[in-house]
Amino acid sequence: MASSPSVLLSSPPPTAKDGSRFIDSNYLQKQSHVPANFKWPEEDAASAQEELNAPVVDLEGFFNGDVVATENAAKLIRSSCLRHGFFQVTNHRVDADLIQLAYDHVDDFFNLPIEEKIKVQRRPGSPYGYSGAHMDRFSSNLPWKETFSFAFQDGPEKTVADYFKFTISKDFEQTGLVYQKYSEAMHSLSLSIMELLAIGLGVDRMLYREFFEDAVSIMRTNLYPTCQEPNLSLGTGPHCDPNALTILHQDLVGGLDVFVDNKWHKVRPVLGALVINIGDVFAALSNGIYRSCLHRAAVNSHKERRSLVFFMCPRADKVVKPAEELVRKGEGGTRKFPDFTWSDLLEFTQNHYRVNETTLENFTDWFLSADRSNFKPTHFKPTH
Repeated sequence: MASSPSVLLSSPPPTAKDGSRFIDSNYLQKQSHVPANFKWPEEDAASAQEELNAPVVDLEGFFNGDVVATENAAKLIRSSCLRHGFFQVTNHRVDADLIQLAYDHVDDFFNLPIEEKIKVQRRPGSPYGYSGAHMDRFSSNLPWKETFSFAFQDGPEKTVADYFKFTISKDFEQTGLVYQKYSEAMHSLSLSIMELLAIGLGVDRMLYREFFEDAVSIMRTNLYPTCQEPNLSLGTGPHCDPNALTILHQDLVGGLDVFVDNKWHKVRPVLGALVINIGDVFAALSNGIYRSCLHRAAVNSHKERRSLVFFMCPRADKVVKPAEELVRKGEGGTRKFPDFTWSDLLEFTQNHYRVNETTLENFTDWFLSADRSNFKPTHFKPTH
C-alpha cells in the first residue's frame, strides 16, 4: 500500500523548483552505499546461483501456418505456463532495427534534467508517466531504477506519438513515432501469443485474441543504474505482474531472475529473443491453470541496464472470467476467482496494494470485502 515518502539518503537528493525532492539514475549511481530505504530483505535480494532452463519457442512455423509446428509451440508454452509462467520466443517478426531504434531513444528521456522529467510525473492512481524509484508511492524497499510508462491502444489514432509530442515536447516527436511503431508490433505479437495460449489450454483458438483486440496496454522503458552494493538492493522486487501478458526485451547486460522450485534462477539474455511471462489477469482467465510468473530485476556494479516492457491489459471495462470448460477442468470444477474488470484490479494495485507474489489472492479478498476501506491483507508472501 502506498505511503508518504521519507527516503533516508547519505546526501540530500536534488530539489525541484517547487521544493520537492526527487531521485533519478544520475543521483543513485553516485551513491557509494545503498541508502536504508533502498535496502531489501535478505531473502528477497539473495543472489541467483543457477540459470533457468526455460523453453525458447520458435514462432516461425506458427506464422507460416504449419499445423505441427504450431502444436509443438503451444505444447512448449503450456508446459512452462503450468510450471512457472515464463518462456522466450524467437522468429517473432518484430524488426531488430525497430528494437534497436527503441533503445536508441531510451536515454533521450532519462538524460533530461530532473525538473523536466517530473513535468510528466506519474499521478496518484495512474500507471502512466515518469517515476524515480517509486518515491511517489513508497518509503521502503525502493527499487533501484527509474521508469517512464505510457498507454497504447491499437487504432487509427497515434496515441503514443501524440503523447510524446504534446505532453513532453515537440523535440520528442520522433521518439514518439518510434515507440508508436514498437507498441504496435508488441500488440500484434501479443495477440499471436494469445492464440498459442488458447491452443495449449484447449479452448477456442481465437478466444483470447478477440478478448484482447481492443486492449489498452502499458508500454514502459526502464533504466537500472549501477549500484555499488548490488547484493543489498534490487532494480525491481519480487512480484507477479498484475496484467495479462508481459513482453520484455532486455539488453545483454542481464539481471532478470525468475523464482522456480523454491529458488531464484538467472535468465540469460538470448540474442534476438523476447521474454514472455504470464500475469495475474491471464492466470484468472485460465482459472488458475496457468501460473503468474514470479520474477525480479537484479542490479550490478559495473554497467547500467535498460529494458523495454509491454504490458498487455484488457480494456478497462472488460469482465475477466474463465471459459466454462476451464472451470470444469479445475479442482472440484469450481471458480478460483470472482468476475472482475481490469479497472478493479488496477485500482487495487495503484491505490491499495503493492504488487508482489500474492496480489491476485489479496485482490480477491479485497474485491469481495464488505468494507474495502479497512481491508487487511491475509495472504502473505511465502518465505523464499
